[in-house]
Amino acid sequence: MALSRRRTRPDTAFYWPGFVDAMATLLLVIIFLLSIFMLAQFMLAREITGQGSVLNRLKSQISELTELLALEKTAGQNSESALASLTDKLNATRSDNLRLLGLLETETKKSKSASDTTIQLQAAIDGEKKLSAQALARVELLNQQIAALRRQMASLNEALGAAEARDAEAKTRIVDLGRRLNAALAQRVQELARYRSEFFGRLRTILSQRSDIRVVGDRFVFQSEVLFPQGSADINVQGSAELEKLALALLEVGSQIPTDINWVLRVDGHTDIDPITNPSARFQSNWELSSARAIAVVNRLIERGVPPSRLVAAGFGEFQPIDPATTAEAKAKNRRIELKLTER
Repeated sequence: MALSRRRTRPDTAFYWPGFVDAMATLLLVIIFLLSIFMLAQFMLAREITGQGSVLNRLKSQISELTELLALEKTAGQNSESALASLTDKLNATRSDNLRLLGLLETETKKSKSASDTTIQLQAAIDGEKKLSAQALARVELLNQQIAALRRQMASLNEALGAAEARDAEAKTRIVDLGRRLNAALAQRVQELARYRSEFFGRLRTILSQRSDIRVVGDRFVFQSEVLFPQGSADINVQGSAELEKLALALLEVGSQIPTDINWVLRVDGHTDIDPITNPSARFQSNWELSSARAIAVVNRLIERGVPPSRLVAAGFGEFQPIDPATTAEAKAKNRRIELKLTER
């Protein structure tokens, strides 16, 4: 019956409960959404708060990392410097190692060479030992020989002492003989000087004191013009006569000289300083002319009977002048034939 009454109400009276239900449902939805929103806001705030803490931690970590990075950079730079230093040291060490290796090789070679040398020295020492043994045997033999030589030397010293005594006696005799010989020679010289004086005296007498024939010291001097034409070695007639007188005087005096005086008559040819300029001349130099004139005089004396063994010929050219002047008078003096009675 009640149901029938409701049905008798107008239709609008039936919308309100549904509206209320809808509004309640909507309100519940809104509340639910607000709850959800608030919960989300809470969660979001919480999340934001947590993210702020995390962000702060991250900032702190970033700051720490920045500091660590700076420290790492500094450490890296220090490490690079240390690495460079270590690299230099490593290179130096390598160089030292290479040098030491070279020295080691050198020392190894030296050691090997020293070892070889040691072996050689040992071999040499062994050889020397053998030689020493042989040398000792030789020394012993030499000692025996020296002893024998000493005995011989003692005998020789005795003989030498006797010989020295005889030598002293002989020296005394030699000195005495030397004195006697010197006295004999002096006597011979005096005798020869006496015969030379006698020879020159006779020549002066024989040659009639001619002015162009004179005595100069121990020499008898003929001017060349007395014996030879100018520039010739052919004895002229006047010269031949003078040389014949000379030969007679020499033979007379020579026969009186004792046979133990070995005398000679030396004939020296001299010229003046004028050179021979004629290319067709017989003599090409004053040497040849002076020698030829001396030989011509010797040959003429031999022809007159003087023994050749008592004659000597020598040419001096223009190199032994009496007068060093260059005047005509000095040249005439220097053109000469000198005779000297002397010992051979």
